[in-house]
Amino acid sequence: MKTRVMRATVLLAAAAVLLGAATAASAGELQQKLSSESTIEAVLKRGSLRVGMDTFVPWAMKDKTGQLVGFEIDVATRLAKDMGVKVEFVPTKWSGIIPALITGKFDVIIGGMGILPMRNLKVNFTIPYDYTGMSMVAHKEKAKGFSSLEDFNRPEVILAAKLGATSVMAAQKFMPQAELRQFDSEAQVYQELLNGRVHAAVGNAPTPAFYAVEHPDTLFMPLAENFTKEPIGFAVRKGDHDTLNFFDNWIRLVTAEGWLKERKHYWFETKDWETLLK
Repeated sequence: MKTRVMRATVLLAAAAVLLGAATAASAGELQQKLSSESTIEAVLKRGSLRVGMDTFVPWAMKDKTGQLVGFEIDVATRLAKDMGVKVEFVPTKWSGIIPALITGKFDVIIGGMGILPMRNLKVNFTIPYDYTGMSMVAHKEKAKGFSSLEDFNRPEVILAAKLGATSVMAAQKFMPQAELRQFDSEAQVYQELLNGRVHAAVGNAPTPAFYAVEHPDTLFMPLAENFTKEPIGFAVRKGDHDTLNFFDNWIRLVTAEGWLKERKHYWFETKDWETLLK
């Protein structure tokens, strides 16, 4: 009887050792698989970082030679340089940019994307590398005397915003009674306003202010300040913790350097870059 008990004990111990070894091996294989499938690994093997973006002034624009310039272009270019790879921009309509990321059209969205819960259900976001807010520029004749959100929150008022952008949600939340027209591109939004077909355009600061300065005879800023504040982050595919960790720490590094602040000052607080466009 005693011998049987001893044999059973030995067999159980051996099984435990084998199970532990198998578990460790499985965990190691899983970790290796996840690492090999991470975007960071793919980018390094490919030698290029593919960045999904859309054009927003002054986040990303084309200069007079047709090259992309802007705050986000600087950020993505510096990120790729620090990774030792080339940067490849993939212009994509904003309304379809998250599905394009999920299906692997590019590696990351660096495009002034606000960190919102509904978006976060589909993608992961880095820590914020910037903050922006919603602003509004209005038509001098159509919106004469308007100076508050309440003035625009009326059924007879027509607003314009870019399809799929957070400006749409902001307009619907703060001015739900106004009619909202949505357009594929930012240029269409502001052209509609300049043509006098809408009362105001809603967009990420400081773009509305830029248009007001460029067209002082037609446009004005009805609100003294932005009416929302949004954290901005890189968007990556869900479950890619290595990539998220790398990007988070890169943002911490360039923030500590003061580089992000310097680039934001150049693009958002000066118009020195206008000579690049004209």
